[in-house]
Amino acid sequence: MPAFSCTVEDSIPSGLRLDRYVSECLKILSRSQIKARDLNAVLNGRPVKNSRILKPGDHLELSWQEAENKFLFPENIPLDVIYEDKKVIVINKANGMVVHPGAGNWQGTLANALLYRKLKGSAIGLPELRPYIVHRLDKDTSGVIIAAWDNESLVFLSEQFKERKVVKSYAAIVLGCPIAVKGRIDKRIVRCRRNRKIFTVSETEGRACTTFYKLVRSYGNYSLLLLRPKTGRTHQLRVHLKYLGNPILGDSLYGKNDSVFPGSTLMLHAKRLSLVLPGQKEPTTFRTMFPQRFLEVINVLNK
Repeated sequence: MPAFSCTVEDSIPSGLRLDRYVSECLKILSRSQIKARDLNAVLNGRPVKNSRILKPGDHLELSWQEAENKFLFPENIPLDVIYEDKKVIVINKANGMVVHPGAGNWQGTLANALLYRKLKGSAIGLPELRPYIVHRLDKDTSGVIIAAWDNESLVFLSEQFKERKVVKSYAAIVLGCPIAVKGRIDKRIVRCRRNRKIFTVSETEGRACTTFYKLVRSYGNYSLLLLRPKTGRTHQLRVHLKYLGNPILGDSLYGKNDSVFPGSTLMLHAKRLSLVLPGQKEPTTFRTMFPQRFLEVINVLNK
């Protein structure tokens, strides 16, 4: 049974429920997984319900049932492996690959591919079967993503994400050009009431989000940006760039149809990830090159 313990940080919103803290701040389990995996919580030494309101400084101990392999089957899917040892694996995820199985996507995911790799013996001798994907990338976002081969490594890495010690950098090709060469976007993000599949900015609701951006090159009606999110909310970069007035090229949710590149997919790539690996003391940085779809668009823009 996986377990996790932590001290609730001072920056949590007032009135935040335990289940929301687990899903939105710790990002260990989603809201649906909390129920499905029978999450047990001990707060300051006493068992509590998942609806309990948390306060800064609370000590939280969590345990939950391991996920069943009912829908996760090993699949021999080629992966672009950047780094691997017996604790972790770092992948350059392809555009279009779903990370976790879900409704309509029970096969062909990164989790399916990692399970096959593990059963094949690349991480031999470890007791757990299921690979633990530490963080997430949208289906159409490519780039660096890390997974753990055991629960101990998952907890070690998750703690760094929770404490915002991980440095992530993204490249994006956007429509238009930002007014400022570099800047900071501080806007709360909340799920849209009219369309629950998307998010929108809010002055008072939702969770605080921060994104730093820098203009790398302008191509007139298009720009290449370097992005560094300080927080890691769902769709954060996509929503913030739409708010900025520069939606990401190929974004079917937050962008608009483009006549020059009508068939483009989301031009967002996780270019760099820096964090401390299990068993090490200093951060390791993993980098990737621009994917082919970026090079094709940039080649057209350069003409």
